[in-house]
Amino acid sequence: MHTVNLKDVPEQERKSPKGKFGRVSKNISIALGREPESLDLSKRHPFDSGRGSVRDKDGTTEVGPGDAFFFQPGEAHQLTNAGDEDFVYYVIADNPRSGGATGDSCYYPDSSKWAVAKEGSEEVIIKGTGTDYFDGEE
Repeated sequence: MHTVNLKDVPEQERKSPKGKFGRVSKNISIALGREPESLDLSKRHPFDSGRGSVRDKDGTTEVGPGDAFFFQPGEAHQLTNAGDEDFVYYVIADNPRSGGATGDSCYYPDSSKWAVAKEGSEEVIIKGTGTDYFDGEE
């Protein structure tokens, strides 16, 4: 059995240019021994505090503390804050941003952009031509 203490796994933080959006991530599955290029991918979202909404192909669902959702690879979804306080949730995903052959990618249908992972914690954003991740979002 492999174990790791979360405080020993380094964080990668990213904020939007205007500070409206932010994320902190940890490659926990890699710290536990998962091969970065593995194709065994999944994503789970347990919600901690605040109120939010989850949009997927079936519509929008309101969520709050104690709720959780599971998404298969390639299953489009969007999480947004639906209240005045911070909406805190966890993304538990076995899709590390390795930048290799299995790098994470997704499509944003509202802004017609593709995000494709590259080496490190940044993405290449494509909207016909390369564009910034937060273009049209803030």
